[in-house]
Amino acid sequence: MLPYSNSSLSTEASEFLLNCFVRSPSWQHWLSLPLSLLFLLAMGANTTLLITIQLEASLHEPMYYLLSLLSLLDMVLCLTVIPKVLAIFWFDLRTISFSACFLQMFIMNNFLSMESCTFLVMAYDRYVAICKPLHYPSIITNQFVSRALVFILARNTFLTAPIPILSARLHYCGRNIIENCICANLSVSKLSCGNITLNKIYQLFLAWTLLGSDLILIFLSYIFILRAVLRLNTRETAAKALSTCGSHFILILFFSTILLVFVFTHLAKKKVSPDIPVLLNVLHHVIPAALNPIVYGVRTQEIKQGIWKLLRKGSDSRK
Repeated sequence: MLPYSNSSLSTEASEFLLNCFVRSPSWQHWLSLPLSLLFLLAMGANTTLLITIQLEASLHEPMYYLLSLLSLLDMVLCLTVIPKVLAIFWFDLRTISFSACFLQMFIMNNFLSMESCTFLVMAYDRYVAICKPLHYPSIITNQFVSRALVFILARNTFLTAPIPILSARLHYCGRNIIENCICANLSVSKLSCGNITLNKIYQLFLAWTLLGSDLILIFLSYIFILRAVLRLNTRETAAKALSTCGSHFILILFFSTILLVFVFTHLAKKKVSPDIPVLLNVLHHVIPAALNPIVYGVRTQEIKQGIWKLLRKGSDSRK
């Protein structure tokens, strides 16, 4: 790594080195296997969910289209981050090109915010289903899903695109070793010779306006859902509604909590090991992706039935 770190200050960096866990290099050894298993679980579970929804005609409904979107976002985030991290862990392949680094940065920021927005739309779907059940078929339609998809793509792509653009326009000279497993905006931009104040301000602004507003609206939706569930006359119906929405809410809370912990540990980096935010950042791209299809899919009776149908069809065709 010396030839990279001792580059001349007048030389523009053409590639970066990802230096994971500077303070705790041994973490790579005990993380490599669990991370590989989580990655395989995430890809396998999400692929199964997508195939089931695609092939089972009874699942061609708005709610399941939203689940498909969530699975696609999870898979893209996993494929963008985890294979490169595992290549570093297993084969010490730390080099990443300038363009690949900023492409990874764009996908991470864009798809992470799209996932947050998808959670918001799914919370609204549950709100309408429980609080306004008679109006559900007329409100949550295929047209609604199409409009929601356009909104999710347009809002998040438009607002997150400046992050890699602001970082890429900086002048990188001398240092090119990123003390992270991934090309996070602040980890990369702090290597530049220029002023990164605008990058920091925009990153903070985006975190609170996009993820913050989504989280507030999701909490409000579930407050209304809880009020409606408590008014239900039958205990069985209330228990079913609470079970479904409760598991969804816990997953959303986990998604938000790990993100907030990452932000606060990054801000308080002088008080905690700098490897902690790096670990949280990596795990945040694989654990929700592994849990989402299990909580949203396997706990949904219709999807379980769809998976069993496909398995029976597969076994019958082999006979």
